[in-house]
Amino acid sequence: MLHAVIMAGGAGTRFWPASRKATPKQLLNLVGDRTMIQATLDRVEAFISPEQMLVVTNASLVDSIRSQLPALPEQAVIGEPCKRDTAPCVGLAAAIVARDDGDATMLVMPADHVIQATDKFHSAVTHAANIVDAKPKRIVTFGIKPTYPASSFGYIERGEALSGDIDSGTYRVRMFREKPSVEAAEEYLASGSFYWNAGIFVWKASTILSALAEHEPEMHSHIMTIAEVYGSEQFGKTLETEFAKISGKSIDYAVMEKYDDVVVIEAPFDWDDVGGWRSLARQHATDDAGNTVIGRHLSVDSNGCIVRTSDDHLVVTLGMEDCIVVHTPDATLVARKQDEESIRRVVELLQEKGWDEHL
Repeated sequence: MLHAVIMAGGAGTRFWPASRKATPKQLLNLVGDRTMIQATLDRVEAFISPEQMLVVTNASLVDSIRSQLPALPEQAVIGEPCKRDTAPCVGLAAAIVARDDGDATMLVMPADHVIQATDKFHSAVTHAANIVDAKPKRIVTFGIKPTYPASSFGYIERGEALSGDIDSGTYRVRMFREKPSVEAAEEYLASGSFYWNAGIFVWKASTILSALAEHEPEMHSHIMTIAEVYGSEQFGKTLETEFAKISGKSIDYAVMEKYDDVVVIEAPFDWDDVGGWRSLARQHATDDAGNTVIGRHLSVDSNGCIVRTSDDHLVVTLGMEDCIVVHTPDATLVARKQDEESIRRVVELLQEKGWDEHL
């Protein structure tokens, strides 16, 4: 049976001041009329039932996510007591899924991506699940054909194409690459053999658990101890105690870069990571001057700006070019678009100053 696991623990600091500890970007309405996590659930609920879904998030966000996703059973939202990266997250989900369904196939995906063509996404997941059902030890990931030399995404280098009907459009993964320099990204784009790494996986729960047992035995041990008491009164305390003992690591480092049988499917659907304010220009219409505007805005000789405010608060830009302006009730950001990555530094400085009310 196919199960969905939604990873929803990100902080979204590049979307400050809209994204905060209590309402990170996956809980915000940034594209369309649904929040990011609601849109993620919408994407899969047509072919996966709520009883076969898990959301893994920060403990502080459990109540908010349950409120936004009322269709899910209460115990389907699991709150990590501390940040430990993606390997423990997906490992724990796999262990819980495997308890009741030993032959479970898992679709694992982040809660903060934009995928417009839901029918194509469904078809791609079905294709991946069929591959995994036919070859249970195989791990499938999705690669996005790059359209520009992005330095903010990780990359997948593809190897040879696989033969056979079930493997149509599938390639061996030669290597996973971290976020590159602009120069390296340009080389990747020109080569034609690199994809953006969407961070979406399909695998058997038993396969990923076996891989963790081999490559991360201590992590695997703590995960299995937690999963054994899932659904019982001991779960909360055991989760808090055992999860803190895990050494955090991404699933790429823990498994993907070491595993022999990883394949990539070129995604037929449109995808965007929506990692920061500049990404809104790819998702929203622009005016004749290239401005992307959400809310009430008056532009005077301003070009290429991104403005986000509310309908009852006017933002005026006068003679501004290539800037980001974000208004919230208690904080306003004004920045050059090229300095978007430095918004994380703003959050760090707020922490250093103890201005927690703005975090």
